[in-house]
Amino acid sequence: MTDLSLRRSGASINSMIEHLRNALQQRQIVRINNPTLKVSAVLVPVFLKNGQYHLLFIQRTEQVKYHKGQISFPGGAYEKKDGAILNTALREAEEEIGLARQDVQVLGELDDALTATSNYVISPFVGLIPYPYNFKPDKWETEELLEVPIKDLLDKNCFSEGTTEQNGQQVETYFYRYQSRTIWGATAKILKQFLEFYAGIASS
Repeated sequence: MTDLSLRRSGASINSMIEHLRNALQQRQIVRINNPTLKVSAVLVPVFLKNGQYHLLFIQRTEQVKYHKGQISFPGGAYEKKDGAILNTALREAEEEIGLARQDVQVLGELDDALTATSNYVISPFVGLIPYPYNFKPDKWETEELLEVPIKDLLDKNCFSEGTTEQNGQQVETYFYRYQSRTIWGATAKILKQFLEFYAGIASS
């Protein structure tokens, strides 16, 4: 690749991130305000690897209290010491995978999402992170880190949907299949929202 091609490639990459940041910060966020729900937050980590954007997921261990063995974004329950809900996402990412909060460029926030069984409302924050990175997963909480190319998740063959019963009502459920793994539940809801947003920017 020539120097000019490299510069153009770098400009295109930077432009994509700026478009994503601007679009996220200009949108109206849908909040779920319900005092009976437990408040939580996750980080949706975006990074560049081999010229392609990826998302970072974790597979939870079988030891954690909720969502045992599931694939999710790093995150967890709000604590009073956090102050702002964004700090919950950054603290949990630091605790679960060793991602220092100063290494996260927060691009914006997605709509709140509900968990089906554990009574949580989740505030998702999208953040650009450096790569490669010396992650230090917490062995009690994190079984494995998964680096997934966004283009693979955008493949229509990766996605399926159905309905499940929740509190006597039929609720839409989403599934993303990547290699031998399935992403579902609240993580799939957040992922679907992010991918629709990302695809809209990429095509504009």
